[in-house]
Amino acid sequence: MAENGHTADLEKQMLLLQDHEEKHFMSSEMVRDIILGVSDGLTVPFALAAGLSGAEVSSSIILIAGIAEVAAGAISMGLGGYLAAKSEADHYARELKREQEEIIAVPDIEAAECAEILAQFGAEPHEYEPVVNALRRNPKAWVDFMMKFELGLEKPDPMRALQSAITIAFSYVVGGLVPLLPYMLIPVARKALIASVVVTLLALLIFGLVKGYFTGNQPFKSAFQTVLIGAIASAAAFSIAKLFQHV
Repeated sequence: MAENGHTADLEKQMLLLQDHEEKHFMSSEMVRDIILGVSDGLTVPFALAAGLSGAEVSSSIILIAGIAEVAAGAISMGLGGYLAAKSEADHYARELKREQEEIIAVPDIEAAECAEILAQFGAEPHEYEPVVNALRRNPKAWVDFMMKFELGLEKPDPMRALQSAITIAFSYVVGGLVPLLPYMLIPVARKALIASVVVTLLALLIFGLVKGYFTGNQPFKSAFQTVLIGAIASAAAFSIAKLFQHV
């Protein structure tokens, strides 16, 4: 009878979980990579084009320099994303090996650490001791528990480094082409600059709204901050170019 009651409780819990729809946004690593790539892609080439426009060079020169910067920036940002993700994976592997060694060499100390973690969540000794004993009987689960709750580390995707590099680089190219588009269509740099400012600030506004929505922040605040950063960067580059032009 007790077993039947336990089974019924489990079935009830599963039904409750199925009926409950979580509303939380889980910001994935890919979303963060896209945000990083697009935000830098929109801002850096925009500032470069504005600076060169301030130096009164032709649209063709600005376009060549801009495309070169987008290519270099995409490679640099992509490589940076790859190395960062690879470092995280290497760090996880080192800590995993250390935890695996510790539960063999000093199991009592690791069990005490496990008990301390559970106690921090409000569990009493008579409540967490069976959990600790159950984990000691399952070394893999024990290591996973310690990695997550002691060190705060999640197992990384083995393809994460490559995916991060590609996502950031591609996002940078997409963002970087937006401020350069007017220079492809308008031969006069001054007129192209005005069009580039309008197009890029609009793109930054839309990007800020989308970023704020998906990250759970206030969309309009996020949009304002994104536009402000782009405007300041381009204005600074334009002013510096003008200043050195008259030196």
